[in-house]
Amino acid sequence: VNCLDVHVDSHPDQVALIWERDEPCTEFTHTHGDESDPRCQNRDVISAEAVARWDLTSVSCLAVTAEILSNNKRTTQRTFLRNPWTSGRSVSAQCRAVITCNQGVRGGRVIELKAAAVKTCPSVQHRTEQLAVMGKMDIPQEEKVHTSPKITNTPSPYLTGPHLTSPSCETQAGYLLYTSITHQLVFDYQDGDVFGCMADIGWITGQSYVVYGPLCNGATTVLFDSTPVYPDPGRYWETVQWLQINQFYGAPTALWLLLRHGDDWVRKYDWSSLRMLGLVGEPINHEAWHWFHSVVGEGRCPLVDTWWQTETGRVCIAPRPA
Repeated sequence: VNCLDVHVDSHPDQVALIWERDEPCTEFTHTHGDESDPRCQNRDVISAEAVARWDLTSVSCLAVTAEILSNNKRTTQRTFLRNPWTSGRSVSAQCRAVITCNQGVRGGRVIELKAAAVKTCPSVQHRTEQLAVMGKMDIPQEEKVHTSPKITNTPSPYLTGPHLTSPSCETQAGYLLYTSITHQLVFDYQDGDVFGCMADIGWITGQSYVVYGPLCNGATTVLFDSTPVYPDPGRYWETVQWLQINQFYGAPTALWLLLRHGDDWVRKYDWSSLRMLGLVGEPINHEAWHWFHSVVGEGRCPLVDTWWQTETGRVCIAPRPA
């Protein structure tokens, strides 16, 4: 509600989400006014029948589509997120439902997501893709897509990092408020900016700074659904040019990889729209920091190196942009 519904009346035509898919320049856009989109009404089906208010859901998905993000919006009180999905964490968290896709595409490769989920947890009841006659346990989607939002404030467990074996809990008010404030202040967000956090939404960085922080502030956020080197090492910078990204938030691991490919892949594109650079994850060395600041940022873009943890859910220590 605070991330999408609140902006419907004031900015119905403003783009909220840009899904940058695996193939370059094939983005899908989703506006605040797309509230009636059937894909986003999936959340109401889950909320009305499949999953109770206090249940957890496990999300296994490579494609950060509107359908998957809609599950975060108003379905359950608590959402358990993991990418890729493993049965151990869903079982330990006592998840009621698994939400996934048949397939995902990443770096030009097709990944069988549903098959992996079923194989990992054979006790999950599922339907085949074959057409079947509706039975007593089936839910007619068209009859269940409208429910009222439920406001709650109990802890929401997150298992979004490979090192976590127990949930990290966040409360609704504290988590959303802090991600909103840090997104605005740390990255100097201004109305109309296009915010590009390159993290996967299966990790806490993606949840906080691809989804909740930017959307709460009414920003246009980019959902990057590929790799830094597909189809070539210029993919990030091509995306910046194509979508006119203003803030770029990435990980040192990706920068080390791109640094080895040289400066030409950066200079091939027009990245003059960039106004702010950010780093998240492991510590960065001097060489990569200098390359990111001087080549990508041309020495004109402030570079904020952020420190935080999955357990905190949002940036704890960071310089303020000059």
